[in-house]
Amino acid sequence: MDLFKRGKIGNVKLKNRIIMAPMGTKPTADGSYSDNAINYFEERAKGGVGLIITGANIVSTKYETRPENELSDFHNVEKLAVMIERCHHYGTKVFVQITPGLGRMVYADPYTPPYSASDEARSFWFPNLKCRMLTVDDIHYLTERMAYSASLAQAAGADGVELHGYGGYLLDQFHSSLWNKRKDEYGGSLENRLRFSTEIISAIHEKCGADFPVSMKFTAYHGIKGGRQLDEGVEMAKIFEKAGVSDLHVDVGCYEVWYKAITTVYEKPMHQIFAAKAVKAAVNIPVITQGKLNDPMDAEKVLQDGDADYVALAHQMLADPHWANKVKAGNFDQITPCIGCNECLLGGFSGKHYYCTVNPLCYAEKDYQLTPAMSKKRVLVIGGGPGGMEAALTAARRGFEVELWEKTTQLGGNMFVAGYPSFKVDVMKFVKFLRREINRLNVNVRYNMTATSENVLAGNFDKVILATGATSKVPPIEGVDNANQAEDYLVQSKQPGDDVVVIGGGLVGCETALDLSSRAKNVTVVEMLDDILQTGSHSKNNDLSLRDHLKDAQVKLDTGVKVKAITKDSVVIDDNGVEKKLPCDTAVVAAGYKSNDSLEEILEDKVDLTVVGDAVSPRKIMDAVHEAYHAIRVME
Repeated sequence: MDLFKRGKIGNVKLKNRIIMAPMGTKPTADGSYSDNAINYFEERAKGGVGLIITGANIVSTKYETRPENELSDFHNVEKLAVMIERCHHYGTKVFVQITPGLGRMVYADPYTPPYSASDEARSFWFPNLKCRMLTVDDIHYLTERMAYSASLAQAAGADGVELHGYGGYLLDQFHSSLWNKRKDEYGGSLENRLRFSTEIISAIHEKCGADFPVSMKFTAYHGIKGGRQLDEGVEMAKIFEKAGVSDLHVDVGCYEVWYKAITTVYEKPMHQIFAAKAVKAAVNIPVITQGKLNDPMDAEKVLQDGDADYVALAHQMLADPHWANKVKAGNFDQITPCIGCNECLLGGFSGKHYYCTVNPLCYAEKDYQLTPAMSKKRVLVIGGGPGGMEAALTAARRGFEVELWEKTTQLGGNMFVAGYPSFKVDVMKFVKFLRREINRLNVNVRYNMTATSENVLAGNFDKVILATGATSKVPPIEGVDNANQAEDYLVQSKQPGDDVVVIGGGLVGCETALDLSSRAKNVTVVEMLDDILQTGSHSKNNDLSLRDHLKDAQVKLDTGVKVKAITKDSVVIDDNGVEKKLPCDTAVVAAGYKSNDSLEEILEDKVDLTVVGDAVSPRKIMDAVHEAYHAIRVME
């Protein structure tokens, strides 16, 4: 496979063409790499990637607070050197990404204006704040600091550095006429707008030597009004090549359309390739591409078609750090798939570390390892949803004797429903992966098996995991019998008519509306709150993507209204005291879930019982998977 051909960036030889793309880690109090971060990178090196590119390391906190790790002084080198050395043990090279800052993307407070390329730019998070323009002296200071930080990375043993010039961050704010309105030598023409970056490249070469690789990650296409078009992105690539970069890491999007940059479950595979292909045709240096290349055959196709020289994976490497080794061995079906939920990103932006829904060991590679069972205890898992399957698999991996009882004829639970629409195929891939693992590990699954207190107690199990999930709520609405539940339409056991009203604008309601929009003429979502997607917590890029998909599908949103009644041909709503009828031939209820926890009270004093997932309370796939994993992990 082309993925496993050796490659070269600058003078650095790589063992293959698979790159772990930038994904930030949480620093220690002084900005250095934590032990967990070191273990995190080491595990990906052990998993077979050719090159790891770290997340951004800020070179100075003079103009903004530290967003992630800091590489500004000699004391930052120690832990970075440890991480690089451990990765080198596996033949993996490391590039350290460095940044002068986030600029208008800084999340500080609504009163402190961030610095940017010009004072006409506005804070992304607080749009009423006009930015402060960096002076020429400020630019020169940051240029020197970037070169110094590159020398620190070199001292730590890094094989190269990557410039953080993408995604609407500070360097990209200089690159773009959308945010850069300067009248001096750092504004105006494209060459002037790129001057900050090209001067940094020159300064690094002067400080670190011409042979020290400098990668440039830049955004070739923004995808927003007034943002960069691809033709300008191609011209940027030519300028960067002339400036002496070793390679180009091509990105797409910015925070206004965050899902174009950091992909979600709703995006199609290979969605950034068009930009890399255009850049590749215009330059003679290596090109790195990214954008949902989780499927090995998609990644391989990119290389075989000559659209790029290297493929970069970020979220997929969180989900399965051993992706490369599994692909090389031909074990495609054993790859734990990323489901595009972006709980990793949500965790980071919530002040936590980067969790992964499908990989409980992410960022806890040493802490949460499984140990072999000390005795052959018997474990019963009730319920075959994500929590139940994860519990059964974890028990089998530890060597316990395990039974999985599922009351239906198939495994998956509500995750099977969630993954059924075509735009949720990533979730369905995880369902199928768990099913394959259940079969591969020979877990004893008993289908059509309804658990009762009598048959559970009669089994005399040492441990019982209650993973019975949740069922849809039926709201107390007059005529609710004239409607059906969302899952009936998501799994296509029922087909909609022409005019559909979905009652409930949470995640399930909005995804149901989007799914039905391809099968109905008119779809309307009615929601009691003032906006949709307010009842759950999910990442901003997922939110933006789903909203834009709903808009593109012409789904109507009727918010701030209360449903009074459902008839055979309408949904009656109260809109600020005014009664209205929404004609429809299909009414769909998506009013949330309630836990199936009836066995808990009966069993809790009679067996060693742990309740996980939606049986505790209706939440996310991550809650079910992690709770199930740890319930078995801590068993003695």
